[in-house]
Amino acid sequence: MNHSHHTFGRHMRRLAAAILLMGSTHPASAASDGAFRECGLASWYNLRGVTASGTRADPSTLTAAHRSLPFGTRVTVRDLATDKTVVVTIDDRGPFVRNRIIDVSEAAARELGFLAKGVTRVEISAAGDTGRTEIMFPCEG
Repeated sequence: MNHSHHTFGRHMRRLAAAILLMGSTHPASAASDGAFRECGLASWYNLRGVTASGTRADPSTLTAAHRSLPFGTRVTVRDLATDKTVVVTIDDRGPFVRNRIIDVSEAAARELGFLAKGVTRVEISAAGDTGRTEIMFPCEG
């Protein structure tokens, strides 16, 4: 099998998983300030190769994967345990693990301080036109 066929198949599997997962989100309610906010579990990943947006993955950049936010959306990620924040750019799709809302790059996990832990509870928020204006989960500390 040539490399391009293998890469295409991998992207198609990721797309199919994203479509399945998008249907399993919690009910949404309208946000009063028009901004997007979502709370839940974050993990980090060390992707090598090309992201779903077509950019080359680089674990030293502040990027992330989200199931539905548009590529290029800048998202503030706040660790609810430490109150540390980082701004990441959505350039990939995922996470593909149930109950997780975002996968951040290794650099973003390092800034948030959960690199060794692997998973942490976060609030993510974005202003501007994300195509979504809802709160997905109540945020708790």
